[in-house]
Amino acid sequence: MKAAIACDGTRVSQHFGRCEKYLVAELDGTDTRSVQWLANAGHEHGVLPEVIRREGVQVVVAGGAGPRAQQLLAEYGVQMILGASGDALEVLQALAQGTLQPGASSCDHSKCDHTGCNHTG
Repeated sequence: MKAAIACDGTRVSQHFGRCEKYLVAELDGTDTRSVQWLANAGHEHGVLPEVIRREGVQVVVAGGAGPRAQQLLAEYGVQMILGASGDALEVLQALAQGTLQPGASSCDHSKCDHTGCNHTG
């Protein structure tokens, strides 16, 4: 399974589309086969889900994500696990071991006043 974790530095980002980069890992059971960093291509609608799809990622982990990103990733067959936080490598290990528990998304676009952002909902 190929997984991507939205990161700010080495910590799980609270927003899928606004993170610095993605930790992309190939998991084989509980073993991690490869790890690479993928730069964030920018927060334009539809761009990041397409990049994730092209990379062959099957699972995305983040603190939160907007509804459009969630919808597009679902259409591409990519599972999202939201509500994650903490050290990205520890979260990756929990994912590989099957112990990562999803939570509530940390993004609430309904409360955004759109100051300094470019999303529309």
